[in-house]
Amino acid sequence: MSVNKVIIVGRLGADPEVKAIGSGSTVARLNIATSESWVKDGQRQEKTEWHRVTVWGKLAEICGKHLAKGRQVYVEGKLQTRQWEDQQGAKRYSTEIVASTVQFLGAANGERSTSNSQSSGGGDDFNFNDFGPEPSFNSNDEIPF
Repeated sequence: MSVNKVIIVGRLGADPEVKAIGSGSTVARLNIATSESWVKDGQRQEKTEWHRVTVWGKLAEICGKHLAKGRQVYVEGKLQTRQWEDQQGAKRYSTEIVASTVQFLGAANGERSTSNSQSSGGGDDFNFNDFGPEPSFNSNDEIPF
């Protein structure tokens, strides 16, 4: 048995990049920051990790319409590594999260929410599975980012 599942909660570092690709599908790229902090020798330390997230189809359109830099999101999906050749012919790799669920948390534009429904897990929940299967592509297909 194997499992490929990723869950992150973080903030968008930029507005989503949304593109229509040749097959008529829509794809969105989200850059999400997650942070952890700890105290070492009396000093507060912090580390931020950046995650590339790819969202397909109707969910990508919804993310492009409702998300903006600073917005907190819950993302569930799988890790996927793509391979391509750069202009010099060297093999390059990119690992990203392909989202199946995106839940918008808190208020828009990074503002603190005052609504009780937000603190009890509310938010705009969109499940990719409600919009059909993820389009298939191989490493020779060009993703416009």
